[in-house]
Amino acid sequence: MIELTKMNNEKFYMNPNQVEIIENTPDTLITTISGRKYYVLEAAKDVSQMIMVYYCNINNRTRITPRCMTLTPKTE
Repeated sequence: MIELTKMNNEKFYMNPNQVEIIENTPDTLITTISGRKYYVLEAAKDVSQMIMVYYCNINNRTRITPRCMTLTPKTE
């Protein structure tokens, strides 16, 4: 799961497996495979990076890839 922030600053967790599209409208809009839409404060690039880190963490349990070693989670 990745932690995201709604437009009202409320934190929530999303399953990256459910993300279909991430759009840069004036705000970041995430559409899930079920068609639900979520506006979040994080930039689309940051959400994409979080998803990549999520998958790399899962894959690194079995093997280490050079691509994953260059990714770092966003810290506040």
